[in-house]
Amino acid sequence: MLTRSIEDRIREKAAELGFAACGVARADAAPLAGQRLREWLADGRHGDMIWMEERAHHRESPAGLWPEVCSVIALGMSYAPALDPLALADVGTKGRISVYAQGADYHDVVKKALKALGRWLAVEAGCDLKVFVDTAPVMEKPLAEAAGLGWQGKHTNLVSRDHGSWLFLGAIYTTLELVPDRAGRDLCGSCDACQRACPTDAFPEPYTLDARRCISYLTIEHKGPIPEEFRAGIGNRIYGCDDCLAVCPWNKFAQAAAANRAFAPRAELTAPELADLLALDDAGFRQVFSGSPIKRIGRNRMVRNCLIAAGNSGDAALRPAVEALLDDPDDVVREAAEWARERLLKSPSPSGEGLEKSSVPTD
Repeated sequence: MLTRSIEDRIREKAAELGFAACGVARADAAPLAGQRLREWLADGRHGDMIWMEERAHHRESPAGLWPEVCSVIALGMSYAPALDPLALADVGTKGRISVYAQGADYHDVVKKALKALGRWLAVEAGCDLKVFVDTAPVMEKPLAEAAGLGWQGKHTNLVSRDHGSWLFLGAIYTTLELVPDRAGRDLCGSCDACQRACPTDAFPEPYTLDARRCISYLTIEHKGPIPEEFRAGIGNRIYGCDDCLAVCPWNKFAQAAAANRAFAPRAELTAPELADLLALDDAGFRQVFSGSPIKRIGRNRMVRNCLIAAGNSGDAALRPAVEALLDDPDDVVREAAEWARERLLKSPSPSGEGLEKSSVPTD
């Protein structure tokens, strides 16, 4: 009777814990990742994500973070959406939230499963290991490609033949000498759908992202005022952007049924009313976004994003909610409110009469 390999048992346990994809790579399997990272940082394309510079030497290779590592177990958890992520593109009074943030916080869900797999592996194989999901300086995408989970597409995210662009990634570094899987092969071909879909031209060339122009970066990572040149392109996106992911042809193979149930969208986050979000104070923000990754950006940044969306809406009915923030304690919120108000002053009122004319008092 043949004994199953430790690699097969790892895959079986990973599937039991909710991972849709699992592969193994040698710790040194992505040798070009560090060089590409250094070039990207040198070009300033990380914007004000200074933390990427500060820990770049750890991020460049698994051994840079943990010298004892021999193998990397790359894992993917599906969050494939059941609904079209682009369906709210033209609904001006509603905000668009990236698919990945409409359900439970993936940091918590993926890390819990990674720790469970790590505990099991430590007992089964008697090895040392470390688990990582997003918050550590780990190059998850190159390592996932090296482990055969897919390939980094022209939008720089991982693309899977089975799960499209909808995988949360995690990694386990281990001292085990595991048999590596065959690396993923680039199957983008001549397709440039993701490049053409970007509203703010964040891809200077295929496979290269300029975060400073990316809506996900601008609405999540960027803390100050959003540059005016990108505001119209943001439309009604208030947290992240799915456009380059959603148009990928490989998504036709992704099945929403494969998605972890924890990532099922919360009703209040699928199409929230901008007016309701603009009225949130700190306590209200924390209550609405409890258990969501959105909670990390704080009330002020979310309200800033909603003001940009309100200004883009062309709907004068949002003007009272906008004007209520003209005296907000936060400088960035006040600036966004002034910008949105000016935009809405040029919008028709609900009765069809121009606001610039109807807002002038008469005798």
